[in-house]
Amino acid sequence: MSQIQYNDKSPADTDEKAPHHLTVMDVSDDPDDKQVMAENGNMVTVNEVKVAEEAILAEGEFTEEEYNRVKRKTDLLLLPLMWWMYGIQQTDKTGLGTMNLYGVQKDTGMHGNQYSLLTVVFYTAYGLFEFPSNVVLQRFNMGKTLTIYMFCWGIIVLCQAFLHSWAPFMVLRFLQGAFECTISPGFNLIIASWYLTKEHNARALVFQSANAGWGIVVDLTMYGIAKAAEKHEGGFAAWRGIAVFLGGQTLLAASIAWFMLGTPNEVRWLSKREKLIACARVMSNNAGTDLTGRKTWKWDQVIEAFKDPVMYFQFVNAFMSCVCNGSLTTFGTVINKSFGFTESEVILYSIPRSVVSVLWFAVIGYTTTKIKGTRMYFMMISCLFPFIGLLVIALLPSDDSYKWIKWGMYLMSVTFVVSLFSAWSLISSNTAGRTKRSVISSMTFIAYCTGNIAGSQVMKSKDAPHYIPGTIAIAACMGVEFVTIVIWRLYLVWTNRRKQAKIEAMGLTQEEIERKGQELGAEDTTDMKNPFFM
Repeated sequence: MSQIQYNDKSPADTDEKAPHHLTVMDVSDDPDDKQVMAENGNMVTVNEVKVAEEAILAEGEFTEEEYNRVKRKTDLLLLPLMWWMYGIQQTDKTGLGTMNLYGVQKDTGMHGNQYSLLTVVFYTAYGLFEFPSNVVLQRFNMGKTLTIYMFCWGIIVLCQAFLHSWAPFMVLRFLQGAFECTISPGFNLIIASWYLTKEHNARALVFQSANAGWGIVVDLTMYGIAKAAEKHEGGFAAWRGIAVFLGGQTLLAASIAWFMLGTPNEVRWLSKREKLIACARVMSNNAGTDLTGRKTWKWDQVIEAFKDPVMYFQFVNAFMSCVCNGSLTTFGTVINKSFGFTESEVILYSIPRSVVSVLWFAVIGYTTTKIKGTRMYFMMISCLFPFIGLLVIALLPSDDSYKWIKWGMYLMSVTFVVSLFSAWSLISSNTAGRTKRSVISSMTFIAYCTGNIAGSQVMKSKDAPHYIPGTIAIAACMGVEFVTIVIWRLYLVWTNRRKQAKIEAMGLTQEEIERKGQELGAEDTTDMKNPFFM
């Protein structure tokens, strides 16, 4: 067996820091994408080995100012784009609820539960295509793949403006779900490839805050479209104008993202040196670079994912949160109207809800960056507010005199998304191994889909307009999610203490611990098999 090390320096030139674990075997032609075997038994490509090795060797060569300069550049160019794209995806998905206020059911001849089935078919497609789409994201250029998917769903949303019956609406909603399924897992992978573990939650919450932040812009725009349509009765219906607006903004964002979105080794707005700095910066995450594990699907990591209790915590957390999400996304505007508000007031009074959401995201993002270990505490608190608020709404009499109290309780429920979004960022922070991360991400988003489907069916038409049984049901889900997060955190603390005890028994220096963790991470070693990953 021939052994080849992919560095241009001898151990003497590098203070004997050449990564022992990055030695690969059985190389013949040495093409960049040729799969070879690392010493830990993982299959890797020549290119990912070279990039990871360069990053490890160069890590100490850059100054703190250089690292911060690349981070600031990323914050300035990448995060606003992701914020906008994510906000668009959320408004495209939830815009159906606003279209419902302005006659989409009547104009397309819907009856019975046909409207709620539009949500069911959307999330069915979302779940069916989640796993294969994650495989696609792993193997191909992530930025370009996400952009193509976004362009496709933009065309689909635009086409919805010209429908006149329910059946083609079902087809388009199915296709919309199939293409939208990539953006959340894709964005979490992008965040993991650019930022340190301690920065994951804050940066993820930045783009996830667009769920409310961009929602304010879109709500005001849809309000304007609806008012304009009211002045021209018999013209283009308000809901059709809303669909044209939503589809148009999506196509515009996808066109810009084609040139900007991606991981460090994909984007064009970094120099070669800056790309090396970006890769070297994240080596301390012990999960390699954005190229690590990209070309090879590892079935042993699939098996490990299904043995890991974390995957089941993620699944239950996502399912419970999305029962609430599916209910409020599909019927939230109707429930809000039942308090005693008009259609236009429902849109206007949803803006304070979005403002509170953005402020809560900002508080959590700042605090979790400054104070280590607080992320899951905020997840717990964010379950308690909606649990209380939804229960109060259900228990108060169905009387318009209570509408502002109910509105206030409904405002409290906005925090539920934090428990879902922060858990998504935990996939990047707490899971190593590209295939394992893809599997856990896929299973989490399958739970996301099934939860949303269940949530859309919790609200029964016979319980309209107040939907009290459904409201109690989603409040109960918030309670179960709270308990799940408590047990989950206790499990993670126990796991990390076991790992820490094993590391202390090895008698290694801090420098040796960091180096070995990075080397194993560069070989696409999973969190369970890498004793230095915590």
